[in-house]
Amino acid sequence: MAKKSLIQREKKKERLERKYNWLRQSLKREMSEVSSLDDKLELYRKLQSLPRNSAPTRLRRRCLKTGRPRANYRDFELSGYIIREMAHACLLTGVTKSSW
Repeated sequence: MAKKSLIQREKKKERLERKYNWLRQSLKREMSEVSSLDDKLELYRKLQSLPRNSAPTRLRRRCLKTGRPRANYRDFELSGYIIREMAHACLLTGVTKSSW
């Protein structure tokens, strides 16, 4: 189980990303439309003035059940060993343990 503080930090980053997403996208859109270098630099400074943790690349995909940051499957939003345990317990429909 991940520490509660790390999970809360990730939630805070998600809130910041949602808050500044529209502004970030509009600044990037304007930057691609502007042709003068001075205007691009001004827009770039505005983009840099946004909080660092509001960038979508700073988000980390975590397991919904345990909060584990690694080996997550996007389809299930769970980590690998949780999926394995759930498959053994027949809790995931359509997933079977392979044997040969």
